[in-house]
Amino acid sequence: MPHPSPREDTKPWYKHFWPWFLICVPLTSMFFTANFVRFAVTTEDSLVIDDYYKEGRGINARLDKIERAKRLTITSELLVSNDTVELKFLSGQPETGTALELTFFHVTQQTKDFTVLLAKDASGTYRGSFEQDIKGKWRVTLMPLDQVWKIQQKVSLPQRTAFTFNP
Repeated sequence: MPHPSPREDTKPWYKHFWPWFLICVPLTSMFFTANFVRFAVTTEDSLVIDDYYKEGRGINARLDKIERAKRLTITSELLVSNDTVELKFLSGQPETGTALELTFFHVTQQTKDFTVLLAKDASGTYRGSFEQDIKGKWRVTLMPLDQVWKIQQKVSLPQRTAFTFNP
C-alpha cells in the first residue's frame, strides 16, 4: 500500500479555521477603534464646562440666592401637568406680585431645557403653560424676574399631584 505524500492531505491555508480567527481579532479591534474615534470627533459633550473658575463663582452666587429664599421662609406647592404649571405660595409670597420664571433643566439633555413665565391670577396662584415634553428627571428652578432669591429642586415628571417646592 503506497503511503500518501505529505502534500496530498493538506488543505490550503484559507480553508483552515485558525488563520481566519487570527485575522479577525485585529480587524474587529480596528473596526471598533474607528467607530470610537468617529464618535469622539463628531459628538459634542454639553455637560463639560470650559471655565471652571467662572462656574465656581456662579455656584456661590446661586447659593446666596437659595439662602435668601430660606431667610424669606418661602414655601410653595407646584403642580406640573401635561402643559400647564400652577404654583401656590404657602408662606413667603412675593409682595410685588410680579411674574416668576420657572426653568426646567433636563439632567442629561441640554437641548430639552425650557423656561415658563408664571403670572399671578386673581386667586394668588401663579400659572403658566408650555408645549415641551416633560417626561423624565428635571432640575426645576424658580426665581423672580429680578433674581433676588431662588428655589431649586430635582424632580421626576410628570406627577399627578402637587408637590412641595421649597428652598
